[in-house]
Amino acid sequence: MEKIKRYKAYCLDLDGTVYRGEAPVQEAAQFVSRLQEDGIEAFYVTNNASKTQDQLYEKLKRVGVQADKSRIMSSAVAAAKYIKRWYPGRTVYLIGSDGLKEALDAEGIERVEQQADIVLMGLDLQISYDKLSRACLEVQKGAVFLSTNKDLAFPSEQGFLPGNGSFTAVVSKATDVDPVFIGKPEIHMLEAIQQEWGFEKEDMVMIGDNYDTDIQAGIRFGIDTVHVNTGVTSMDAVMQKDHPATHLLENLGFWKH
Repeated sequence: MEKIKRYKAYCLDLDGTVYRGEAPVQEAAQFVSRLQEDGIEAFYVTNNASKTQDQLYEKLKRVGVQADKSRIMSSAVAAAKYIKRWYPGRTVYLIGSDGLKEALDAEGIERVEQQADIVLMGLDLQISYDKLSRACLEVQKGAVFLSTNKDLAFPSEQGFLPGNGSFTAVVSKATDVDPVFIGKPEIHMLEAIQQEWGFEKEDMVMIGDNYDTDIQAGIRFGIDTVHVNTGVTSMDAVMQKDHPATHLLENLGFWKH
C-alpha cells in the first residue's frame, strides 16, 4: 500500500473509477467506507450531465456507495452554478435532458426558447435539426455559448454512440464560435466544490482513471491527483506523460492513510 497524505476533499470520478457501467469497482466502495469511518464524505465528480443528482445517488447506492447527495457534482450541476455565479439573472436556451433541466431549476435559472442570453448544450437523446438550428441562431445573435463536456462519443452495448461533444461541434462549426466547456478536463467542477465548501487547494485531491479528463482537470486546477488503473488510461501510459499524476495506484484498495 502507498502512504498518501490526508485530504479534506476527496474528489472521485465515477465511470471507470467507482463503477464500470453497472458493475461496481469494489475497492472504490470500500475506500469510500473507510473515509466515512474517519468522518469524511467524498465528492463525486462526473461529466455525465444527463442524469439528475437523484439518479446518480441511486446508481451509487446500487454499486455499494452511500453518497451524500449534495456532494455529487455533475457537469450539469456545475454548469448551473457557473451560470448563476457569472451570469446571474440571465436566460438560457437549453439542449439537454433531465439532469440539466433539474440543475437549472434548482438554481432558479429561467429557460426560454428564443432571445436567450445563453445557449447551454448537454447530451440530448431527442436531439433534432430544429434544436440545433435554434442553438445556432441564438449563438449568432450573441448568446453566450456553453457546453457541459466535449466527449465526442460514449460507449453502449452496440458500440460507441455520438456524445455531446459531437453535437456541440455542429453548432460551433456552423457559427464559428467556440463554447466554454464545463466538464473535465476544465476546472469548473473542482472550482465549484472549492467555492461552495471553502477548501484550500492543498486540501483537495482529484481521483480518476482517465488521464485526459480526470487527471488533467486536477493538474490544471493545481491540486494533487491520484490515477487508478481501473478504467480508460493504463498506468504505463500515465507514467510516460510529461506531467504524470501525483500518485499512481492499481486500485483504491492500495491507498493507505
